[in-house]
Amino acid sequence: MSDHTKVTVQKVISAPVEQVFAVLRDPANHVGLDGSGFVRGVDSGGPIQQVGDVFTMNMYGEHLDGDYQTDNYVTAYDENARLAWKTAVAGTQPPGWEWIWEFESAGPDTTTVRHTYDWSGVTDTALLEQLNFPFVTVPQLEDTLSRLAAAV
Repeated sequence: MSDHTKVTVQKVISAPVEQVFAVLRDPANHVGLDGSGFVRGVDSGGPIQQVGDVFTMNMYGEHLDGDYQTDNYVTAYDENARLAWKTAVAGTQPPGWEWIWEFESAGPDTTTVRHTYDWSGVTDTALLEQLNFPFVTVPQLEDTLSRLAAAV
């Protein structure tokens, strides 16, 4: 599903919701899960524990001329149900896009995962033009879900 300011993908994963959530709440796992190819590693921050946590990732992308870092500000933490963060170039405030993960148990060993990339909060028109949203595609988001399924 997509509109002009967000994209959502969904997958049923053969693993308990607790296991799926545990993999995603640890930023150290994100490099192996990232279907976009931007994430290179975690710089700082342990497993996410609450709203307000911040973790820093090492990234690479031509849209920002190569290597850069992001600070990721946790905006939602509902254990085994929802996890979200807003991303900013390290040392800056988030410009308005958010990564949202929703988890729904579909039985003891099955989880429905919804992953939303939402840039509706971006108001800087120059940034909107520079990054040409969505700069992470639906197939890349679907690949992320497939990698998550393989990881658990």
